Amino acid sequence: MKLFEPGKIGKLHVKNRIVLAPISLGPMVEPDGRLSQRLMDLYVARARGGTGMIITTSAGVTREIEQPPNSPFLNHLMADDAGYVTRFSELSESVHEYGSRIVIQLTIGLGHNVPPYVSRTAGAVGPSPNPTCHDPAVTSRELTVEEIQRIVRRSGFAGQVLSSAGIDGIQLNVHAGHLLDEFTCSLWNKRTDKYGGDLDGRLRLSVEIIEAIKRAAGADFPVIIKFGLTHYIPGGREIEEGLQMARKWEAAGVDALIVDAGCHEARYWMDPPTTLPMGCWVGLAAMVKQVVKIPVIAGGKLGVPELAEAVLQEGKADFIALGRPLLADPEWANKVKEGKPEDIVPCIGDLEGCHKRGHERKYQSCTVNPACGMESEFTIEKATKKKSVLVVGGGPGGMEAARVAALRGHRVSLWEKGHALGGNLIAASVPELKQEYRTFITYLSTQLNKLGVETSLAREATPELIEETKPEVVFVATGSTPVLPDIPGAEKGNVAFAVDLLLGKREAGRSVVVIGGGTVGCEAALYLAQQGRNVTIVEMLDRIMDDTYFISREHLLKLLEDSKVKILVNTRVVEITDGGVVVAGINGRRTPLPADTVLLAAGMKSNDGLVEAIRDRVPEVYAIGDCVRPRRVINAVWEGFHAARMT
Repeated sequence: MKLFEPGKIGKLHVKNRIVLAPISLGPMVEPDGRLSQRLMDLYVARARGGTGMIITTSAGVTREIEQPPNSPFLNHLMADDAGYVTRFSELSESVHEYGSRIVIQLTIGLGHNVPPYVSRTAGAVGPSPNPTCHDPAVTSRELTVEEIQRIVRRSGFAGQVLSSAGIDGIQLNVHAGHLLDEFTCSLWNKRTDKYGGDLDGRLRLSVEIIEAIKRAAGADFPVIIKFGLTHYIPGGREIEEGLQMARKWEAAGVDALIVDAGCHEARYWMDPPTTLPMGCWVGLAAMVKQVVKIPVIAGGKLGVPELAEAVLQEGKADFIALGRPLLADPEWANKVKEGKPEDIVPCIGDLEGCHKRGHERKYQSCTVNPACGMESEFTIEKATKKKSVLVVGGGPGGMEAARVAALRGHRVSLWEKGHALGGNLIAASVPELKQEYRTFITYLSTQLNKLGVETSLAREATPELIEETKPEVVFVATGSTPVLPDIPGAEKGNVAFAVDLLLGKREAGRSVVVIGGGTVGCEAALYLAQQGRNVTIVEMLDRIMDDTYFISREHLLKLLEDSKVKILVNTRVVEITDGGVVVAGINGRRTPLPADTVLLAAGMKSNDGLVEAIRDRVPEVYAIGDCVRPRRVINAVWEGFHAARMT
């Protein structure tokens, strides 16, 4: 496979073409900017897993400008002090033991992307005065020429610190509307001095930083630039200018380019959710590959080995950058090399474990890999005493509990009352845009089979049958079922649950009203609209998808708009009729809304009866996932993982 051919970036030899993409992991950095042991453990686990080159979370070069005094600290990795050589050298030596390369990302400043809790107390800086992205009431301050030159000097010093620590290279973050990206783009850079104006002026800061790093660390010290070929926003960078920038950086001595897309104003391009297709940036990388001779690194949902290999074989890129796929499975490279792709834990793209947790200032992890970020703490060890374990329910939580219990050496059986494994993920994965969920069901099912878990389908658990079986441990993962709302006419023949429609148990007519604007209702509405049906969502709250993480929500809203789905908020259905529904807005006035089919997506209720019914009949009983309370995939998987890990 071309994935495992050695490659070169400048004069740096890399053992294969697999790169851990830089992922923002700020909450895992020590408060003073040093590498934490847990962050080092995360990177070393990916090196052990066969990754050829690892690019870290972002590091800063100066606190005076990027991190104004007395402002809340961003938990930003720092490379501004020679005293940090020790930690960086520990990281480089540990990664090198596995034959991997380690590169530090430098993010010179957040620019107008600073979070509100910083901008409101310390302000923001940029090439020109710009409203900050997350709080437009705050305007960033224009950097002086002296401050810019100090940034250049401190970048050179960072290069000296990192090279002396045995770090293999630096990746400059000129992406996402952060400070260096702002300087390159006429939308944000209105300067009239030498750091503004035409493209050469706007690129001057990045070029001076490249030169400063090379002077301090050596001419052969690799410098990689990550940038978005296009911002996907009005007035932002267009593709042709991005290609010009790539050529100019190559001439300035850059050793490789990582091609990304988007910015904070087009967030779903930066952090593509489940609903964006696999390989969504590959076409952009291929364009850059056509205009430069230095290596091009492609990213954008390339965690499927066949797709990653095809990108290399077709000459669209020289290396493959995997971010979230390597959070989901640190052994991705080894498993591909060993011909075991079915054992790869697949990223499902929901952003809940990685991105959302970081947004909440929690350590980043992964929905499908609860040990991510806790590599030393959350190991799966053989049980000192083997037990007979029964898992009731074959959804993601139940399957994960069965998998981990089997890995620990327990004798595991799983009963599922339906005719297939997957639980509510089966319905959720029906739309093509949720194909990653199907992959996760297949992965878990395959692992249970390989681990010898005795799986019984179409077998409903009763307290009597469980007691008769005499398990020592029962994991109850009976999930949840749709709520039938208290609306007159809800049991009419033209009414169906959204879940039943997705499962093919019901069919929809040409016009559909969806009651409920949560994730389930909106995804069902989009699924039907993309089939050519006329769809209206009715939601009681003042906005739809309050239960959806904001990046995923933004893209789903765009898809709903493109598919011409009508959305009524602050509106409730007061009656379902044979010809549709009757709705009432805030003013209480009733209006008929014709429809052939009415879909119910008004929430889920827990199937929690079994837990209490068997608590006194079995030595150990644990409830997992939606049977505790209807929530997200991450809750089910993590609860299954931890309950089984500790049993």
